[in-house]
Amino acid sequence: MSQPTPPTIRLAWKEIFIEQSEILYQSNDITKENFAKDWDIKSGEWKVENGWLTGKNPENAPGMIVSKGDYFGNVMIEFEARNVLPSTHDIDVMWNGTWDEKLNKRGIAYVAGVQGWWEGKVGIEKSPEYKFLSATQIFKYEPGKTYKIIAGSVDGHCFIVVDGKIVLETTDLDPIDVTKYGRVGFEAYASWIQVKNIKVRKINWKPLNLRYEKQF
Repeated sequence: MSQPTPPTIRLAWKEIFIEQSEILYQSNDITKENFAKDWDIKSGEWKVENGWLTGKNPENAPGMIVSKGDYFGNVMIEFEARNVLPSTHDIDVMWNGTWDEKLNKRGIAYVAGVQGWWEGKVGIEKSPEYKFLSATQIFKYEPGKTYKIIAGSVDGHCFIVVDGKIVLETTDLDPIDVTKYGRVGFEAYASWIQVKNIKVRKINWKPLNLRYEKQF
């Protein structure tokens, strides 16, 4: 079982209030009808199975669905996700994104992933140039386990939370213009994944004035 959502996310210098963040999109009960209404399949095989949105793509390439709607501003995506064994990697999500119809691939977007980057890393990157990338192997992933994942950004301050713990935060010094780019999506990169209980929220936050208290 995944862990409950924490009441806040405390980043460096920022506190995000999850329940006070407006829900822009919600799909707790995924059906074939609302999947077809809300999402475009761009690559890979995607279908609804027993309330799970299931993506399957064996190739070393993104297997993607992209929202039909735009969700502008500083946003975060909450969802539950897991691998379908024997798949053991790459549960990926994008926000503040676009799809390049001419090139038939993702355009500008933030992308966060768990158990990705070929060597079991949690990471955040920015497409399409991928010059902005932060990743770590510190998170210990269990294939087949269901995780509660939250990923998003505030003015380029990107984060990914897994089961209530911040596993990575990083700051993009050239942030995406969130007034222009609003697509969200999910990606199975050479993986077989399932996703459910999806929420897109507009982030409610306040600055934090952090300091240490004297210890001696």
